[in-house]
Amino acid sequence: MEIDEVLAVNAWTENGQTYVWSSPDELRAAVRGLGGAGNRFLVAQRIPDLPKVFAQVWHEEGGDYRLEHRRGADEFFGTSLTDPERAADLVVDWAHEDDGWDAGVEWVPVRTPPREEIPALTPEVATRVEEHVRALLRDGFLGIDRLVQETVYLMEDGGREDGDGEDGDGEGAPTVSSAQAREIVERLWVERLEEQRAWTGLTDPDRLTRAFAALEREGVVARQDFTCCRSCGMTEIGAEAADAEATRGFVFFHHQGTRAAAEGRGLTLYYGGFDDSAATTASVGRKVAAALRTAGLSAVWDGNPDKAIELTPLTWHKRLVG
Repeated sequence: MEIDEVLAVNAWTENGQTYVWSSPDELRAAVRGLGGAGNRFLVAQRIPDLPKVFAQVWHEEGGDYRLEHRRGADEFFGTSLTDPERAADLVVDWAHEDDGWDAGVEWVPVRTPPREEIPALTPEVATRVEEHVRALLRDGFLGIDRLVQETVYLMEDGGREDGDGEDGDGEGAPTVSSAQAREIVERLWVERLEEQRAWTGLTDPDRLTRAFAALEREGVVARQDFTCCRSCGMTEIGAEAADAEATRGFVFFHHQGTRAAAEGRGLTLYYGGFDDSAATTASVGRKVAAALRTAGLSAVWDGNPDKAIELTPLTWHKRLVG
């Protein structure tokens, strides 16, 4: 029996069930549960996500279990199994990254479409894209697909060539396509993963995540990188409380705060109670400051409910997950 073990895997099924840092038994059960209408496949990625590295299972009731795994652009293999236990064990062994996990199975190469020919960006545009991506990677909250989407969006308003878009389709055409953005995002993502290998032990963002999790358990809604700014955060945080009567208050920092932290300027936390009273706000502030200090962070706050809590000094080594 496997006790208290979790797998560094993010998996999801067709019916919307997710398995993040789940146990081997939970992942096995997810595979064995495939087959019914609306629940025929499971996809699993590493944590942190690696581009073009995944495992997936497809099963319809009465049929085989089709297991496929990919490890990079050019290595994609599949096999068909009749035993659900064997399929489930292989997915868990893949998640463990055990040496020889794929032995004893006949794997057949999976055909993939020809690689898309991706037009090269001009050096000036490529440099701007890389600047956007590196900043988002330092923030640390987006996975690869969201980074691609955000990069294309950010470049639409500021990266046009000659005012007509790179492909010459006229005004309004994006400077950077999703395929062009993905090439850069995946390359810089892997570079960032190499950087974070040197981050030993708990980082300050790890400590912050622990503090926020502790606050959630105590009835405080705690959100990271929440909305774009303080005004939007204060407006929208109430909707995050599943049970307003049982919730003691809230704390959050917004995306502008994330960027400030990533640039070495510390982090500002906003907090309060949903009854708008100074007494409740001060009480929540004390609880937040205590949780932060317990987690090993330097919370700067004088107890004034009209003042935000500052985290400084702070080293923003936010680990990528994907």
